[in-house]
Amino acid sequence: MLIQDVFSAYKDDLQQVEKYINDNIHSEIKLIPEVAQHLINSGGKRFRPLLLLICARLCGYHGENRFPMATVMEFIHTATLLHDDVIDQASIRRGKTSANQIYGNAISILVGDFLCFKSYTLMTGIGILDILKIISEMGDIMSEGEVFQLSKCGNINLSEKEYFKIIEKKTAVLISASCASGAILSSASREKIDALAKFGKNAGMAFQITDDILDYMAKGEEFGKFIGKDLEEGKITLPLIFAIRQSTNKEKDKIKEIITSRKSSKKAVREIFSLIEKYKGIDSSFQIASGYISKAKSQLDIFRECPEKDHLKTVAEYILTRKV
Repeated sequence: MLIQDVFSAYKDDLQQVEKYINDNIHSEIKLIPEVAQHLINSGGKRFRPLLLLICARLCGYHGENRFPMATVMEFIHTATLLHDDVIDQASIRRGKTSANQIYGNAISILVGDFLCFKSYTLMTGIGILDILKIISEMGDIMSEGEVFQLSKCGNINLSEKEYFKIIEKKTAVLISASCASGAILSSASREKIDALAKFGKNAGMAFQITDDILDYMAKGEEFGKFIGKDLEEGKITLPLIFAIRQSTNKEKDKIKEIITSRKSSKKAVREIFSLIEKYKGIDSSFQIASGYISKAKSQLDIFRECPEKDHLKTVAEYILTRKV
């Protein structure tokens, strides 16, 4: 099964999610939907809403609340991207000029805030306390991850453990909450909710690792940002951590010089990439990501064989092969 087959299986549901998205970014302040739509309609794959829809269906839920809840996950994801682009001073997002470059930092932050608060409005309409609880806790964790990453920016001594802590808090927790929320909507057992939360966490860890691998490998027109962006922002990711660990003192000094200068010229990227290749940083990172996907799929063992279980496995496997 291909990822396109999974999206096709949820085509009608995803169209309903799109309707909820468009209905709920409406505002009498015209700039709000304009900024929100600039990013929301820029080609995102609705990965988190898709996972929520699959998990809800896997647990036997077909009710209306899956659409506003999937919208919540996309709104929160979009809000974090708007905020991240301000923090990172990004110029490109999904192959387009980023919102902060067009509308300014203040507007981007405020529209991100609007989407976060709109998410809570949608959740109160659903009226399930456990969902409010999991999303509130998720927000705390994601904020911690952002601050922790900023505190470690440019630090070439960042450990693997610290890197995993950052990506768990910034990326994996949102994907985990998307999966768990689908199960909660269906009033699934605690065992099933926990299993899907762990599936999402492990899939999310792999998702971010592959994202960090792609920063050194993908073509810019496919990836939606120019290659070497993490380097320019002083972000030490897993491929580079493997290279730093094994590099000579002279090589470490060169890496530090490039990271400190915050300039990702083609020459700088080539120099860093040559070290990553030399010390097999890509291969080692991919092996770690593969391990997380294996862990994710093992969490599905408590579910009977069914199309939805296969859909989740296909999404997990897609994470390892994606180019964007």
